[in-house]
Amino acid sequence: MKRGRHLRRALALVFAVAACLGAIFYWRPFWIMDQVTRGLLRLDGVRSDYVQLGSYRIHYLAGGEGRPLVLVHGLGGRAQDWALLMPALMRHGYRVYALDLLGFGQSQRPDVDYSIALQSEVLNQFFDSQHLSRADLGGWSMGGWVALKFTLAHPERVRRLVLFDSAGVDFKPAFDFTLFHPATVEQAEEFLTWLTPQSSRIPRFIARDMIREMQPTGWVVDRARKSMVSGADLLNGRLGSIQAPVLIVWGKQDVLIPLFCADEMHREMPQSSLAIFDGCGHLAPVECGGRIVPETLRFLEAEPPLPPSAREFPR
Repeated sequence: MKRGRHLRRALALVFAVAACLGAIFYWRPFWIMDQVTRGLLRLDGVRSDYVQLGSYRIHYLAGGEGRPLVLVHGLGGRAQDWALLMPALMRHGYRVYALDLLGFGQSQRPDVDYSIALQSEVLNQFFDSQHLSRADLGGWSMGGWVALKFTLAHPERVRRLVLFDSAGVDFKPAFDFTLFHPATVEQAEEFLTWLTPQSSRIPRFIARDMIREMQPTGWVVDRARKSMVSGADLLNGRLGSIQAPVLIVWGKQDVLIPLFCADEMHREMPQSSLAIFDGCGHLAPVECGGRIVPETLRFLEAEPPLPPSAREFPR
């Protein structure tokens, strides 16, 4: 009899906890996913920290031992976007850094122009703060643009450069930049269709939380967009000055930054290698990471550097 009461109480407690977690997930699914991701990163030895760069407080993630590799996220993104790639790279002997660019993630959001030039200088100061005289560098989307700008300004600091679906050359966007801070469930769903060919209709409660999560950086995205479309930091005709080995990684189904941008970069940097992954969109480093990581490591570890090439990787 007593054992039965204890069992019922234990079951009631389990159901209560499950109901509580279910309610939290319903109201704040992204918060739950963030906590899980951060916990997994900690288990993999990744630490979260801050550094003061002049008047700016910048958040970053770092983990692993070995050759330094710095990763730069895209517009509206954050360091945690690299959560799937960081542990894999760390296991292969890299000290991996991923910073929240100024205005994004947990970094400070001052009243500045958020230009590519400014973010490139923030990256330069981050290198200084971590005592990195030279490192491998990777950039995704707008982060690739920042990485290219940084490499042009400080070629001696970049050993090898990896660009993932990178911005930086001129093209006419087919999307509306307001989608980077959606105001409605419909806009959130449309935003996902631009990011990935695997997109499907998402539950409304997830879309609502996605809108809530993206709201704080909406004005930063707008400020960055105005700077980018001004054309002041476009790199057409300048990429030929880059001498470092370059790997250009692209999702074949990327509609946010189309494949012809990769072709233009590859043409301007004749020493580069172009790797096109079929079945992937703009989120290629996440949705196709299992195929992209080996090719990235092959590029980073080759001695001497791999010869220029253009290859397509099937699904």
